[in-house]
Amino acid sequence: MIDTHAHVHDPAFENDREAVLGRAKEAGVETIVTVGCDFHDSERAFALAELAGLAWTLGIHPHEAKDAPPSIAEAFGGLLERVPLPPRAIGETGLDFYYDHSPRDVQVRVLEAQLAFARERDMPLVFHQRDAFETFVETLRANKFDGMRGIVHCFTGTPSEARTLVNEFGFYLGIGGVVTFKTAQTLREAVRSVGLERIVLETDAPYLAPVPERGNRNEPSFLTYTVDRLCELLVCDRVELIATTSRNAREIFSL
Repeated sequence: MIDTHAHVHDPAFENDREAVLGRAKEAGVETIVTVGCDFHDSERAFALAELAGLAWTLGIHPHEAKDAPPSIAEAFGGLLERVPLPPRAIGETGLDFYYDHSPRDVQVRVLEAQLAFARERDMPLVFHQRDAFETFVETLRANKFDGMRGIVHCFTGTPSEARTLVNEFGFYLGIGGVVTFKTAQTLREAVRSVGLERIVLETDAPYLAPVPERGNRNEPSFLTYTVDRLCELLVCDRVELIATTSRNAREIFSL
């Protein structure tokens, strides 16, 4: 299994990170992508990835867009020149109009800057999108997002939104613990609508733990619960589901 989106460099794991990574390995998680959410958080993601043999990403989350460096290209480019282990993607970037922790116009500007940086370097992107679907899609179209690679992480949208993201943009959908929630029927319908070939697995640890761990701190080893639920949903066995989602992850991240 590949956990394509976690935050194992997060302070939530400060006291038992080694044990968490050990449990992940025992559960069959072969690779973890630890995802940066602002410039300094991305530096921490790199440091852990280098130390623990993980993959990492470099990005500025829409919540943190208001505090982005004046020149994202200069800041990101400077970091890439300093680190011996390159990031596997740009992101987590995107739009979040649910919380609006950053002004919407600033979120769009910071997203566009990261799109441009990734395009120049032929890097995939990891997207966050919440309650901003139309603006998100319009921004991608305006920035001629075609021929690039991306994952919409923690996808929780409708079947129609799933098909747009997959068919128009060629994205993969990151599916995590939410698919196990009793209230997530729309998401389950969306997953069926695009099928196994267009999804990847994720935990978003330490957030959004799956049933039966819901309410607890999430961790990569809990990916097994999501796998079990997806096997039921897509009527396939674990071997097929893990093989296909892992292949998808390796393709998108060049693992």
